[in-house]
Amino acid sequence: MAEISAKLVKELRDQTGAGMMECKKALVETKGDLEAAKRLLREKGKAAAEKRASHDTTEGLVGYRVVDDASRGTLVAVGCESEQVSKTDEFQAFARKVLEAVQAGGVEAAESLEHERLELSGQLHENVAVVGAARFEAVDGGRVSAYVHPPANKLGVLVGLRGADPELARQLAMHISWSNPRWIGRDDVPEQAVTDEREILASTDEVKSKPEQAREKIVEGMLSKRFFGVFVLEDQEWIHDSSKKVGDVLRDAGAEVLEFERFALAG
Repeated sequence: MAEISAKLVKELRDQTGAGMMECKKALVETKGDLEAAKRLLREKGKAAAEKRASHDTTEGLVGYRVVDDASRGTLVAVGCESEQVSKTDEFQAFARKVLEAVQAGGVEAAESLEHERLELSGQLHENVAVVGAARFEAVDGGRVSAYVHPPANKLGVLVGLRGADPELARQLAMHISWSNPRWIGRDDVPEQAVTDEREILASTDEVKSKPEQAREKIVEGMLSKRFFGVFVLEDQEWIHDSSKKVGDVLRDAGAEVLEFERFALAG
């Protein structure tokens, strides 16, 4: 068996980030061939990463970049399995690289880092995944804003608006992070979703116990409060002033939400 020096093991470790024992085993297996050992570690790391792909990534980081004139913004979520790994320099450097790639080249640019993602997963012994990526461009002189909830930085929002000043734009991003709407306005809700919800409410004991002639009106009231009021942004209570709805705030400001994306790493 070829004698493997500590210097060679360290060199392989420095170049790959793999553990000392893994490096030594790879060098022994390849009879001290550094390049072959690097290839072997990559292959093993890829195989291990593929096995870990089914593991939940409930930890990690959500990050954003908005250019100075608010004409473009980017939001990415990169997940891992443990808080400990999320705090490592290697994981955070990869998350920054994903953010920079998406900012420069769009959402599809994250795919160009797939090889690095697999290598990092093997190095860290955890599933590492790009959970979400979004990039918005401002429309008709509007603006893009973003918010990531501290200190964990596991929940973030990117929002595209028209007619909103910077403060209102940020407040809306914060609101969306907390309220998690599905749609912006009632017109955005699929008709089938409304029909299904109306039928579910009509079949509840709460409604059936009421006089038949009053049931339709009761169902519409429940639909407005329990469905639209929960899942439609404009119908939600404004978290910064519960006496107002988000739609009221937008109308008062002459503003409009055009699009939003919300990423959350649930842990």
